[in-house]
Amino acid sequence: MIYIKDYVTIKIIIMKKEIHPKYYKNAIIRCNCGNTIKTGSTRPEMVVEICGACHPFYTGKEKIIDTAGRIEKFKQRLSKQKSAKDKKK
Repeated sequence: MIYIKDYVTIKIIIMKKEIHPKYYKNAIIRCNCGNTIKTGSTRPEMVVEICGACHPFYTGKEKIIDTAGRIEKFKQRLSKQKSAKDKKK
């Protein structure tokens, strides 16, 4: 029960029962690098691609995750733009 005190009136708000998801105190988060983390969550188990143990910001190492050749496609577009600018000059 939550009491909200206003300057004029006092309202009593009763929280609804059985609408909240089940909370798991020992939920497990698994990373692709093999790291596991135990925490509380509304899901019993989760799988993530990057965690604090393998993220480049925390490790200081560059890690390129390329899905479906996106980096190569970007480099091709960039080289086409540069060649088009060179032709205009």
